Amino acid sequence: MDINECIIFANENPVTYIATAEGDQPRVRPFAMWFADKSGFYYHTGSPKAVCQQLKKNPKVELCFYKPGEAAGTMMRVTGKVEFLEDPVLMERLFVDRPWMKDIVNAGAGKVQIAIFRVAHGEACFWTMANNMRENEAPRVKF
Repeated sequence: MDINECIIFANENPVTYIATAEGDQPRVRPFAMWFADKSGFYYHTGSPKAVCQQLKKNPKVELCFYKPGEAAGTMMRVTGKVEFLEDPVLMERLFVDRPWMKDIVNAGAGKVQIAIFRVAHGEACFWTMANNMRENEAPRVKF
């Protein structure tokens, strides 16, 4: 297993459950991953949102990608730290890839309230029922 398998799995199954922490309270919510490549797993959110503030305060996250299938399907779990990116090239790409994001910006009187972030370094592993109860033995990919 290598990072390329993780990238393919993430891009084919982009709905991600992202776990954060708010104080000692865990928080989880689904995100539609923007894209994944060798430089990381990329996302965006509204900068005023609680999730953005949680990530800024504590950038440690766990991502969970899920592919339905036989015997509970396959999950890929990724642990790492979020990096916020202020890159005009990425912002323009976001508007090309997801044109509906321009409506959100326009609704805010032209004020960009979008935070782009990625998980660029961490560890990934796959889970299926084949390794149920032996998660610690699942091969890990460091990236």
